Amino acid sequence: MACSEFDFEIIKKSKSCNARLGIIHTPHGNVKTPAIIFCGTKATVKWVTIEHLKQENTQIILSNTYHLLLQPGPEIIKKAGGLHEFTGWNGPMFTDSGGYQVFSLGYGGVAAEIKGVRLPKGKKSLLRVTEEGALFRSYIDGKKVLLTPELSIQTQISLGADIIVCLDECTPYNTDKMLVSNSMVRNKRWALRCKDELERNGNGKQGLINVVQGGIYEDLRLESAEFANTNNFDGLAIGGSLGKTSDEMYSIVKMTKEMLDETKYVHLLGIGGIKDIFTCFKYGIDTFDCVSPTRIARHGIALVKVKENKIRNSNQINITSAPFTEDFTPISNECECYTCRNFTKAYIHHLFKAKETLGGQLISIHNIRFLNTMMENIRKSIDNENIDDIEKDYCNE
Repeated sequence: MACSEFDFEIIKKSKSCNARLGIIHTPHGNVKTPAIIFCGTKATVKWVTIEHLKQENTQIILSNTYHLLLQPGPEIIKKAGGLHEFTGWNGPMFTDSGGYQVFSLGYGGVAAEIKGVRLPKGKKSLLRVTEEGALFRSYIDGKKVLLTPELSIQTQISLGADIIVCLDECTPYNTDKMLVSNSMVRNKRWALRCKDELERNGNGKQGLINVVQGGIYEDLRLESAEFANTNNFDGLAIGGSLGKTSDEMYSIVKMTKEMLDETKYVHLLGIGGIKDIFTCFKYGIDTFDCVSPTRIARHGIALVKVKENKIRNSNQINITSAPFTEDFTPISNECECYTCRNFTKAYIHHLFKAKETLGGQLISIHNIRFLNTMMENIRKSIDNENIDDIEKDYCNE
């Protein structure tokens, strides 16, 4: 049964492609789409405060069930009143199921993202996957944890996000088709268990998203999509292996989106590069998420329009580079973020050379505002039917 307080409204469809304007209605406010969801992995977007996020026009943020299940634990967050009260963020919030972290860590995909206590050398984090769930070792203390569909949903209920996700297994790119098929079919059974758990113990305020899997195989994607379309989920997500190259990813995303119920909200999991957004919103993708904007900021990379990059044909500049030592202009003359209104590239360059963390914070603030403004401009371009005109400002050829 669909959530009574979650709704997706399509405002306009483009005449030139499958892009669309929409509004996600949630108990904590509305999200205008297409939109980017900033990743607050452990209940914080790294190096920025909630006030920074609000000030730079952020609509929605994401937290990771996997990390919060392990630390501080859903019981503590529930006692605090849920993630909104715990973090001070009063806008819409999205939590993933924990599955991506469990499986990608097990397969070695995102181990570099984990900071803190490491597992003893030679010990795998993912131990086994059964019909019951995924058994893994905590990277906090090495204890075994069985993540079941029920535990994933129970945790997300305690976290209290507005949009939550069914547990699914993410198989690597080079997995045999039979194994991908078996995983996809099991994901369908897990999704029904997630749905049942939410109906039993939820409060009717959380929208449940089902992830369409199937790897690079069209027939498996179709089977997964047909299941998602016919089981009354509140929204859908495209996940799993999307191929080896950008072109292969775009092909799989386009193919999968065309299989989905066109009335449903659709999220693209873990994808949020500028070129990726400009390609995939034209397929009808409504929201994107990615850790990249703030991660690259911590290494001195700022996002700019291509025309503003005087060094190379790119939407990224590296402020740690020598040319910025005496550049007393803001990151962008067009940007109205806190950083660009108050600081120069020379000052931020100095902060990085002096190993002051403020440098990474200032670029993070800028990158957040840059992408929020870019998404606002994308929405305007759909409304004005001039998508191609805006794309050249942001994407190098």
